[in-house]
Amino acid sequence: MSSSTEEPLTTASVTADDGAGGEGGGDAGTEAGAETGREAIVRAARRAFTLRPYAEVTMRGIAADAGVSPSLIVKRFGSKEALFNTVADFRSAADELFAAAPAVLGRHLVLTMVGLRDRFRGDPLLRVVFSLGIEDERTLLRARFREQVTDRLAAGLNGPDAQLRAELIAGQLLGLGATLSLHRPDGAGSHAGPERLADLYAPGLQRLIDGP
Repeated sequence: MSSSTEEPLTTASVTADDGAGGEGGGDAGTEAGAETGREAIVRAARRAFTLRPYAEVTMRGIAADAGVSPSLIVKRFGSKEALFNTVADFRSAADELFAAAPAVLGRHLVLTMVGLRDRFRGDPLLRVVFSLGIEDERTLLRARFREQVTDRLAAGLNGPDAQLRAELIAGQLLGLGATLSLHRPDGAGSHAGPERLADLYAPGLQRLIDGP
């Protein structure tokens, strides 16, 4: 599949800022270099599995995008399947997103989403929406997202309709990420600071968190 001819505009938009930036080619023998190399590989893999079906993704292509050797990917992850499973795991993002008390969770969600996007140089959640994989791959991503993000959030909410509220909150987080991606680099959201984004976006989230 050629991304230049078949890649939807929205997919390109939400993944273009997830670049490797030449990372991973440094001193991988040091602790910092090793972590940088791993992050570059995961970013490149996230982009590859989002833009192409699983069968069309190659370890060599990911390595070239990450600026590392294919043998380093094999050493770090073992196989393409293991690397895909890493990309399909939302737990580390969820750990940070939900690390606040319910009373202040709305603002924390916005600030953390913005921080994760800056740190990952891409959105930590949007691949669940824009993946071009076959149905089995998309089904796995959706199942992981529901289990690791939506259901986990629902379990922490008090009051009625916890599952519905959690789904709506998850949808709003995806909407925030899509909006920031689609309107970069010169949209208003790109110029607003995290605190201002939280001022405007967090109250709606907090109402859903608090419930009726």
